[in-house]
Amino acid sequence: MTIGILPNTSKENIAEVVSILVKSLRENGFDYIISSNFNHSLKELPQEIRQGPYMDVEEIFGQCDMVASIGGDGTMLNTAFQARNWETPIMGINFGKLGFLAEFDINHMDQLLKEIKEGKYTIDNRMVLEGECSSCENKFLFAINDIVIEKGGWPKMIELSLKVDDDYVTTFAADGLILATPTGSTAYSLSTGGPIVSPQADVITMSPISPHSLTMRPLVLTSSHTINIRVSSMHTSVQINCDGQRVYNYTPPLDITVRKSKKHVRLVHTYSTNYFKTLREKLFWGMDLRKIFHP
Repeated sequence: MTIGILPNTSKENIAEVVSILVKSLRENGFDYIISSNFNHSLKELPQEIRQGPYMDVEEIFGQCDMVASIGGDGTMLNTAFQARNWETPIMGINFGKLGFLAEFDINHMDQLLKEIKEGKYTIDNRMVLEGECSSCENKFLFAINDIVIEKGGWPKMIELSLKVDDDYVTTFAADGLILATPTGSTAYSLSTGGPIVSPQADVITMSPISPHSLTMRPLVLTSSHTINIRVSSMHTSVQINCDGQRVYNYTPPLDITVRKSKKHVRLVHTYSTNYFKTLREKLFWGMDLRKIFHP
């Protein structure tokens, strides 16, 4: 099996982390290819990885059986976006803060690789959202976590009018709206009061951002629906961001259509990890914090 290595070169000590992974891969009998961006970005490399092999990202997705994304959740989302045209599974190795998507620890590489070698892993197909904005220069939107429509630098609220398929839903004033996949339900959507959704659920959540109404609450829709949003603002631009990484500014009024993509992202999970364990350990979901911090 060949593992592609895509490190976040902005992380401190990333070269040492890649060296640890490469050493583990060699000891466990795996082949590997490192992203050429890594080689070009760092002036000095440890002896273990100086000779590579190195390859462009697009080639790595085509040549490798699995890809290791080294960084935090943001790195994982960027890797997933790069993999959008491939079926290559991704395993996230956490070298950031939370590590909700990048769930594997660099300090337990031997255990991880042993489980992969023994076939003790599954591959989850995660939903992806796609959208388009009529009369916009960059029309195509693509997100693993969420598509967020927001007021941008304007201090006042924007107006959003929603339709699901051809059915009118409501019109409301708010700072914005989050359309999230189940994977993205524990990201920005969660901070606005949106529900936690199992990754296996086939739904899209809509969570308003600071709505000027006591009755405006998050809504969960089956993924077969097409969501249409009309956005109006007195400001010169409205901001749309995908996964908090690809940000676009458009001139209102806007008509935006969002739906489930036919594509998906494939994530690797070993038998020693599961979604609910991650919820408990990294978000403290359902746990009595008094017992944790004041035993």
